Amino acid sequence: MIKTFQTGGDRNLAYLIVDDETQQAVVIDPSYDPMSLIAYARENALELVYAFNTHDHHDHTNGNEAFEAETGIVPLKFGDQDPRTEQRIEDGARLPFGKTTLEIIHTPGHTPDSICILIGDAVFTGDTLFVGKVGGTDLDEGARTEYRSLHDKLLTLPGTTRVYPGHDVGADSSSTIQQEAETNPFLLQPDVDAFIDLKANWAQYKKEHGIA
Repeated sequence: MIKTFQTGGDRNLAYLIVDDETQQAVVIDPSYDPMSLIAYARENALELVYAFNTHDHHDHTNGNEAFEAETGIVPLKFGDQDPRTEQRIEDGARLPFGKTTLEIIHTPGHTPDSICILIGDAVFTGDTLFVGKVGGTDLDEGARTEYRSLHDKLLTLPGTTRVYPGHDVGADSSSTIQQEAETNPFLLQPDVDAFIDLKANWAQYKKEHGIA
């Protein structure tokens, strides 16, 4: 079960993911309003076992102190070590969650420490991939790095994988890898230079195509 929370900021989204068999729960990006996620977990007798930040920007981490104070759980970022499993949060790391595992996917570009979290058939993409858009970068190495993360990491996932981004800034609040591969203008570009060109001219592209 995935519960989405609109927490404030620039249409920030936080998530609470529940393993239905064990009632264990994971929280992702508990910013601005961490108490809403904590209250939901308590009201539904869920056991919070992990929290993650998809990257170290203030709009994703500003709830960390309050979340830790209430739950005793420190939200984990890329490079951290999980105190429960002693597993380092790095590319390919797998952490036990209920009857399954969750996987860390390092997707630098928007920030060097950006991660996505794959849980079952859902991937939580932070500010790497939005619905119909991608995360902001410079127009040089940051954009090239993001392009590789998108194509080498996220687009290699099964098309049915559900996409849950860090902001509700796209045509919808969620999508699938296949839908993004087929419709996202940035993912349709033939090469990295065209990808960067679209970033540079995104305002004009939106105007020409009626994109909000």
